[in-house]
Amino acid sequence: MNNSKVHILDFEKNIAEVEAKIDGLKLLATSEGVSIVEDIQRLQSKLEKQIKSTYSKLSSWEKAQVARHPNRPHCLDYVGALIEDFTPLCGDRLFADDEAMIAGIGRFRGTSVVVLGQEKGHDVESRVKHNFGMAKPEGYRKAQRLMDMANKFGMPVLAFVDTAGAFPGVEGEARGQAEAIASSIEKCLSIEVPMISVVIGEGGSGGAIAIATANRVLMLEHSIYSVISPEGCSSILWRSSDKVKDATEALKLTSKDLTELGVIDGVVTEPAGGAHRNHQEIFDSLADEIAKNLNELQSKTGEELKSERREKFMNIGRILES
Repeated sequence: MNNSKVHILDFEKNIAEVEAKIDGLKLLATSEGVSIVEDIQRLQSKLEKQIKSTYSKLSSWEKAQVARHPNRPHCLDYVGALIEDFTPLCGDRLFADDEAMIAGIGRFRGTSVVVLGQEKGHDVESRVKHNFGMAKPEGYRKAQRLMDMANKFGMPVLAFVDTAGAFPGVEGEARGQAEAIASSIEKCLSIEVPMISVVIGEGGSGGAIAIATANRVLMLEHSIYSVISPEGCSSILWRSSDKVKDATEALKLTSKDLTELGVIDGVVTEPAGGAHRNHQEIFDSLADEIAKNLNELQSKTGEELKSERREKFMNIGRILES
C-alpha cells in the first residue's frame, strides 16, 4: 500500500477495521518494545483474505466507486512512471491551451510515442487547474494536433482515458464542443500509426471516446466505461438520483461487461484491493500490457492499422444491433 492515507469506501469497512488493528499492534511494538510478530502476521493474512473476498464480488456501483477513488493513479502518474523524457506540448493553435487534456511526446521503453490523456487532479488546487478532467473543445483540438504530429513522424499514440465526460458548460458549446469531439474521433480513425487507449479510471461519454477510438482499447480491472455517468442516466431515465445503482447495472460499464460485449480488447488486472493500494504494481502490469500490444501492432502497415481500426468500431455497431 502507498504511504498516503487511503480513503475508505463504504464496502471496505471490514478491511479498514483489520488495518486499524495491524497499525495499532505495530505502534504498540514500537513504543513498548514487545515482540508481536505472530499476531501481526496472523492479522496480515486475515487482511489479505478480506481484501480478496471483498473485491471478488463487487457490484457495478462499487466498481464505479473504485474507478473514482481519490487515491487512484491518474494520467500524470502513469506518464511519470511509464514515459521517459516526457515533453508536454500546449495549445490547439486556434484558441487556448486546455490543461484537462495532457498531450506531449516521450519514449516508452525506447520507442518514441505521442501521449494523450485526461488529468483529473489529486487535490482541490490540481482538480480546479485540470477542470476535473473535463476537456473543452480546445483540449480535443490539441489532441488532434498531436495525432497529426504522430502520423507525420510515425510515432505510436498512447492515450490514458479518465474523465466523467467533456466539459458541459456554455462556453464549451459556444466554441463547438460536439464538432471538436466528432473531429477527434475521425482523427483517431484516420491516422496510420498504432494507437492504444487505456481506460485507467472513468471513461465517460464522448469525452472518453474522443481519444479512445484506438486499435486496442484496454481497461484496468476496476475502471468503468460508459455512454453516460450512472448519475446522469438515473436523472434522465428515472428523473431521480435514487436509481443510480440500477442505472449502473443497466449501463453494463464494467470491464467484464464490456469484454463480453466486445467493446474492449483487454483487461489489465489490478493489485488486490484496487490500483489505489499499490501504484507501482499497476504501473508495471500496464507497461507490460502496452508493450505486448504495441509490439503486435508495429508489425502492421499504416493502411492495415487504419482499416482494422475502422472495421473494429463498425463491428461494434453491428454486434450491438444484432
